[in-house]
Amino acid sequence: MEKLRQSHDVTIEWHAFELRPKGSPPIPPEYLKRIEAARPRLLQIARESYGLDLKPGPTGIDSRPALIGAKYAEANGKRDRYHAAMFRAYWQEFKHIDDKEVLAEVAQSIGLDSVPFLAALDNPEYEDAVDADIEQAYQYGLNGVPALVFNNQYLVSGAQPYEVLRQVVEKITAEENSA
Repeated sequence: MEKLRQSHDVTIEWHAFELRPKGSPPIPPEYLKRIEAARPRLLQIARESYGLDLKPGPTGIDSRPALIGAKYAEANGKRDRYHAAMFRAYWQEFKHIDDKEVLAEVAQSIGLDSVPFLAALDNPEYEDAVDADIEQAYQYGLNGVPALVFNNQYLVSGAQPYEVLRQVVEKITAEENSA
């Protein structure tokens, strides 16, 4: 996404989505086996295509506190830094991003004071903002991540290479220029 932002001057808006909302049934063992079977390929693609050595965090975590924290970070001008730090914590440092101590460490690392950050995790205003994002995702028919909606019109599901995203942006640009 960062490469796309730099190459095509796109605006990125982050929206919350819970893969495993609180109270979800346990992940079936056969699904966990499929995740683990696909993991080596994911790690290889990340290394070869993006130069990233991934050590993803645990599956089945409750992402809601991290999503609420993102709303607080956004309100305090730290949206992009928060997302980058949170992705790094989960995908590269094997951190449990449902642990409030871990979230406070991430917040501090980007210049947010941990006391008001932790208080914000229980703030109904930020919880409502997360709920509104999730409702919007359901209206779009989304049921997984990543999911990218371009120009409120084009859905790209799954982790796609830069070239796919570039093609979508260029198609939108061509359509706008011909209108």
